[in-house]
Amino acid sequence: MNIKTDSRKVVKGDTFVAMRGVLSDGHSYIKQAIENGASMIVAETGDYDVPTIIVKDTRDYLTNYLKDKYEDTLKDITFIGITGTNGKTTSGYLTYKLLNLLGKKTAYIGTIGFYIEGEVEPLNNTTPDVLDLYEMFLKCKDRGIEVIVMEVSSHALSYGRVDGIMYDYAVFTNLTQDHLDYHKTMNEYMGAKQKLFMKIKKDGYAIINGDDSYYKNFITDNNNIIYGFSEEADYKVLDYELKIDETTFDFKVNENTYHSKINLVGKYNIYNYLVCLIIANKIGYKIEDILTCNKSLPEPPGRMEGISYNNAMIFVDYAHTPDAISNVLNSVNSYKEGRVITIVGCGGDRDKTKRPIMGDVSTKLSDYVIFTNDNPRTEDAKAIMDDIVNNLNVNNYEIIYDRKKAIEKGIDILEEKDILLILGKGHENYQIIGKEKHHHDDNEYAKRYIEGKQEVEKCVDS
Repeated sequence: MNIKTDSRKVVKGDTFVAMRGVLSDGHSYIKQAIENGASMIVAETGDYDVPTIIVKDTRDYLTNYLKDKYEDTLKDITFIGITGTNGKTTSGYLTYKLLNLLGKKTAYIGTIGFYIEGEVEPLNNTTPDVLDLYEMFLKCKDRGIEVIVMEVSSHALSYGRVDGIMYDYAVFTNLTQDHLDYHKTMNEYMGAKQKLFMKIKKDGYAIINGDDSYYKNFITDNNNIIYGFSEEADYKVLDYELKIDETTFDFKVNENTYHSKINLVGKYNIYNYLVCLIIANKIGYKIEDILTCNKSLPEPPGRMEGISYNNAMIFVDYAHTPDAISNVLNSVNSYKEGRVITIVGCGGDRDKTKRPIMGDVSTKLSDYVIFTNDNPRTEDAKAIMDDIVNNLNVNNYEIIYDRKKAIEKGIDILEEKDILLILGKGHENYQIIGKEKHHHDDNEYAKRYIEGKQEVEKCVDS
């Protein structure tokens, strides 16, 4: 593709499109793009030494250019877009895994990366910008991919990153408080997510969690599929049982009842699983055939990844919103035999209003909580912690700013049958302090610390 929006990637003969972003303006890098070999510039203003196209809005120009140029090339690919506060990654990853198991060549684009034929490319955003997306789409086309599953974030919808892309399936998982530092109100946040449902093809489907209080706002004029426990659900859950290593449930579709067992824990994962089942079913696979794949469906990286230690369990999970934390804690409380110990924090330079809610939920639903840093970024770590704990009238918590030391303490105090939850970072392998990323992986560090403890115990025993 000889069109670029990053001047650093420009090579001789490329067209450089100067895009205005939130943090930078591509017009400031036109000179660099020309020095790197750009033979044409698309901009909103200016006079340059190479042929130039001046347009009112470079983002609109690029969106329309890509759509017109590649619409026919990509017409045979099925596009699935998933939006919601929580569950996007798990629903998307499960759909990707399930369809491949059923023989449908599928790729996934989302929080944990770009997955294609066993390869994984890390991504900077849950939903990359439109040019990056089209480069992935064309790679999928070259590889014979039949389905692309995408997480579509509210930021991406607001910034127009998916403008020009039409979806065969649009999924709404839920809407709970998050990103209010950017969207300001829940109505504005909802409005961003609604945009996905304006991008459904004429014969496409809207798949909607009917148990979410906002679900009616996502109903479209035709082809709506409701899932959940509600009476009007087309895929209706009847009952369920949660265990520490699996979830079983019965559900009903068109007067037929089915029994399902999945290797995922928590009631919320019933919703995530139903998304992938519905899509596979609508694509043409029988429910009976879909259910045979359940035993081969793993959880995504950083989503309730389990580590056994001394007859206790440790789970690493990405839960970083009040609702997600509540879901995880309510689930483990339903099958706990010992204590629930939680390690959690809040990100810096992000929505401050959710911090006291997260502190309250964590202490109410845990036997003990260790509050710690979670990407403090440029904000003072103590100020973040004050927001979390200042209104707490309980004493079942402590503060350990160093996340590694917090994990060590959590593991050290584990007793038989206890459950330790390390929440907030999940698949992330970094900690952002100031403007720098430092390597840190909760799962990796917990395992390394346990191995060290076990080595010491061996030496003591011998």
